[in-house]
Amino acid sequence: MAELNQKTGGDNVAKGRKKKDAGKVDLTAMVDLAFLLITFFMLTTSLTKPQAMDVAMPDRDKTDVQSTIDVADNRTITLLLGSDNKILWYYGQLEKPIFPTAVVNYSRDGLRKVITEMKAEVLNRTKGKDLIVLIRPSDNSISRNLVDALDEMKIMDVKRYMISKINQNEIALLKDHQLYSE
Repeated sequence: MAELNQKTGGDNVAKGRKKKDAGKVDLTAMVDLAFLLITFFMLTTSLTKPQAMDVAMPDRDKTDVQSTIDVADNRTITLLLGSDNKILWYYGQLEKPIFPTAVVNYSRDGLRKVITEMKAEVLNRTKGKDLIVLIRPSDNSISRNLVDALDEMKIMDVKRYMISKINQNEIALLKDHQLYSE
C-alpha cells in the first residue's frame, strides 16, 4: 500500500497538549488511475500510417514480359530518370522526337511545367485524347526519383503512365547528357 506520511509541526510540544498526528494519504488509487490512463492513451493513440500510392501493374499471365506495347507517338512523352536528380525527356519517338530532348529536374519549374505544357500540346494535337507518360528509371537513378515522378503524375492528374525498362539507345542518350555513368 502506498502512503504519504507527513511530519508534525515539531518536537516541541507544550505540557498538557497532545501531539497531533498528521493525516495519512493513501496513494494506491492514484497510482492505479495513472497506470490506467497511460494504458488507455497508449492503446488509443494512432501512430503515423505509411503513405502508399496505388500503381496498377499488368498481370503476368495475360501479357508477355518481353513484349512491347505500342503507344501513339503524338500522345507520348518519355521520362528517362538519370543521375544527379535529373530527368531527360522527349516527346514522340527517340529517333525522331517531335520536340527536342531536354533535361529538367523534379521541381515545380521542371517536371511539373513539362507535364503541364505537354498535356496541353497533346490535347491540341489529338483532339481531346489524354497524355501517356513512360517513366524509365536508369541504374543511376535512385528510388526517390521514381517516387517523385509518380507523385508528379498524381499531382498533375495524369491518367495514363507506365514504368518500363530503359533500352540501350536511351542509356546512350543519357550518357551524351552526362546523366549516366557505369
